Amino acid sequence: MKRLGAVIVFIITCYLQVSAQSISQHTFALGETAFLLDGKPFQMISGEMHYPRVPREAWRARMKMAKAMGLNTIGTYVFWNLHEPEKGRYDFSGNNDIAEFVKIAQEEGLWVVLRPSPYVCAEWEFGGYPYWLQEVKGLEVRSKEPQYLEAYRNYIKAVGKQLAPLQVNHGGNILMVQIENEYGSYSNDKDYLEVNRKMFVDAGFDGLLYTCDPEAAIKDGHLPGLLPAINGIDDPAKVKKLINENHDGKGPYYIAEWYPAWFDWWGTKHHTVSYQKYLGPLDSVLSAGISINMYMFHGGTTRGFMNGANGNDHTPYEPQISSYDYDAPLDEAGNATEKFMQFRKVIAKHLPAGQSLPEVPAARPVIEIPAIKLTQSTSIFSLRPIPVSSDKPLTFEDLGQAYGWVLYSTTLDGNKSGWLQLKELRDYCIVMVNGKRVGVLDRRKAQDSLLLQLPAGKVKLDLLVENLGRINFGPYLLSNKKGITEKVIFDHKELKNWQLFKFPFDQLPANTVKTTPVNNAPALKQGSFVLTEVGDTYLDLSNWGKGAVWINGHHLGRYWEVGPQQTIYVPAEWLKKGRNSIAVMELLKPEMKELRGIKHPILDVLK
Repeated sequence: MKRLGAVIVFIITCYLQVSAQSISQHTFALGETAFLLDGKPFQMISGEMHYPRVPREAWRARMKMAKAMGLNTIGTYVFWNLHEPEKGRYDFSGNNDIAEFVKIAQEEGLWVVLRPSPYVCAEWEFGGYPYWLQEVKGLEVRSKEPQYLEAYRNYIKAVGKQLAPLQVNHGGNILMVQIENEYGSYSNDKDYLEVNRKMFVDAGFDGLLYTCDPEAAIKDGHLPGLLPAINGIDDPAKVKKLINENHDGKGPYYIAEWYPAWFDWWGTKHHTVSYQKYLGPLDSVLSAGISINMYMFHGGTTRGFMNGANGNDHTPYEPQISSYDYDAPLDEAGNATEKFMQFRKVIAKHLPAGQSLPEVPAARPVIEIPAIKLTQSTSIFSLRPIPVSSDKPLTFEDLGQAYGWVLYSTTLDGNKSGWLQLKELRDYCIVMVNGKRVGVLDRRKAQDSLLLQLPAGKVKLDLLVENLGRINFGPYLLSNKKGITEKVIFDHKELKNWQLFKFPFDQLPANTVKTTPVNNAPALKQGSFVLTEVGDTYLDLSNWGKGAVWINGHHLGRYWEVGPQQTIYVPAEWLKKGRNSIAVMELLKPEMKELRGIKHPILDVLK
């Protein structure tokens, strides 16, 4: 019996060795006009899907949907602020396990295009940069500044340990790796791009590297010697012309970001574009042999506080919503849309002879949760941790806090009126006098001042400030601190002697107590509900004010009555049969006590 066991082990070992050798024989290279996989022309039909925007438990199901639409490749960014949330502390576990994401793609027969940048844009907080970079004096992102390069080098080495072994030339399924990201829209320092390239190689990324830029920026953003991919263009003649001009008259031709729709921000109409607009361009691009990456194939949800924002000298501050549905072919919950089905028909026309697409998986089960009672309410004042004392207000970064809220408290002499001004508010503030809300200040509307009438006696002034998302695109990347970033003035005098209370809410507070809400101050609402079956659902928050939601400890994202998003998607994977817990941090309507789950999203209602 022992001899038989030894023979079986020997056979299995030989099989694994032969399989590994077979896998490692793959090559991926640039041809004159096409990519060459194992020496043969290969057309990437790729779709962007970001691992943190999809529950880990659903990665494989989403990839099966990608295969069913006809994709052979998945594109994804890698997010620095997820993997190094604090300097020197790395996290590649759970939903951050990018290596597992890539391996599952390989098991499902999908190649991967990797985009570790480290700047990602992506409608993501600070464009993917960790907040703590801003606390390093003199550090300048996207530059040759030494402190930035040192932090960048440490990060990309950590990423390389996870992912370099998964490149196609090492037996994995990562075909190409992108350095930087639309750099030509930011600057044109070729020496900086060369530093990027060298750091990637030193981190173990020794396969194909490339850059990507929109039409107006491709000349500034590409590095000679690397493939210059193009974003936002789907005219085959123009794509070929732009790449030829920047690549010694050669291809291959790759549209690194092809936009079948767009994202949303708070207070603005939901963006949708009919699939009819895209069928002709998709067909012509594939007919021309051009490789393509749809941004997005599946958007998913930007959970937690990780949404970014737009804003510059010419446009107001525009924080993005938590839903990243994007009007993509695969909707926020991972179901096929009509756009998916129509794209599938186009792609099917271009399959190699003898190939056919797998059946489209059935839609995910949906449940409607009856009214959920939130029986416990804890005032923000009952949640206060030990304060930090400071003569002047401190920023989130000064406090070592990335996201969430900070409560700024001081005491004034009353019986007077005057204008309260928060110099450089970032980004949203609930103003309270003696525990009662008296107004709201909103950076989106350039609101930083409020006329106050103070009662007699000593008066408590509390300012609850929220980080609504750091800017993820443009020159304001260098000016992204949060909180009260300069000073507070009342009646022409600067206010001092502050107590600062940190509410990062990276985890729910453990010491909540049931309290009667004080006046109309923000409160943490908690409760539970029982399920006999699980399925996807959408929490209807259209009657609530503003805040964030957790279910079973999972931070599902923000809601805000201004819209257009009025629901929060709850994936079935994060629900369970039996008792489930729910928590809602409500800023504007602490009297609310009930919500429910419905079977459809509401993403297009403005108030």
